Amino acid sequence: MNKSNILLSTVALMAAFMASPAVAQADPTPAPHQASQYRWEKLGERHVDAKADKDVIHVGRDDGAFTAIQIQVDGSALAMFEIKVVFGNGETFEPNTRVVFSKDSRSRVIDLPGNKRVIKRVEFKYRDLPGGGKAKVELWGANPTTPR
Repeated sequence: MNKSNILLSTVALMAAFMASPAVAQADPTPAPHQASQYRWEKLGERHVDAKADKDVIHVGRDDGAFTAIQIQVDGSALAMFEIKVVFGNGETFEPNTRVVFSKDSRSRVIDLPGNKRVIKRVEFKYRDLPGGGKAKVELWGANPTTPR
């Protein structure tokens, strides 16, 4: 594929994201662990260096129960198509959101259904944006047993 086709495909992809009502722009404000109304724990991270990919961050019962999650992306821009949370009891939660992360930004706080939930794993599907390089995707969880 030549450079002009890649550029056109990228522009079309970004336009589709921006036109969708389910798209949310990532927040470039401080990292989750600095947000004052929540007490956050880092649950894991993955390094992204692919045009299109999917990854899983395994959490588990030993990490505790959580009421919300947040995604932090550092180092490069990234479009995230899907976030799927799998709880300890096998139930799943897929927030209806697609997020375009700018370099060094984070998602909104994503409240989990129910009171507090054990997270077994979180699955991500994403794509690098043009001009991007290696990105680090971090998963953070709000633990209700820790003072906020």
